[in-house]
Amino acid sequence: MDLRKLKTLIDLVSESNVSELEITEAEGKVRIVKGGPAAPAQALIVPHPVPAAASGAPAPAPAAASPAPAAVAEIRGFIVKSPMVGTFYRAASPGAKSFVEVGQKVNEGDTLCIIEAMKILNEIDAEKSGTITQILGENGQAVEYGQPLFVIE
Repeated sequence: MDLRKLKTLIDLVSESNVSELEITEAEGKVRIVKGGPAAPAQALIVPHPVPAAASGAPAPAPAAASPAPAAVAEIRGFIVKSPMVGTFYRAASPGAKSFVEVGQKVNEGDTLCIIEAMKILNEIDAEKSGTITQILGENGQAVEYGQPLFVIE
């Protein structure tokens, strides 16, 4: 689904009385859920044909995800979270230099990484200026919506 179309749908849900919207297209399914009266709408993108191998993967994920909230509570600084489900890449191409490294100073708007979702490469920008103190995402690995990727102090 086109990123502009997705943003338009999120805005429509945010501004309306609709609390949840789910759309299925040939390339995948999008589910937008509004959290509450003051909370903005959030989108979850799920690739349509889920491979059989992926159906076995969610079983270990909840066990691995349960320690993560405790680890996140110990992290000091601003946490950059994944705005979508996809594949995390630290560089623009396999042989290229990473966008950022630990200890590097970044400004608001600098590209931190790329998340590939539904064959679309989405640049994830710094929401705050500071120094990268931790890189929590693993290159080439799947990330979930809201998963911590970077820590900026």
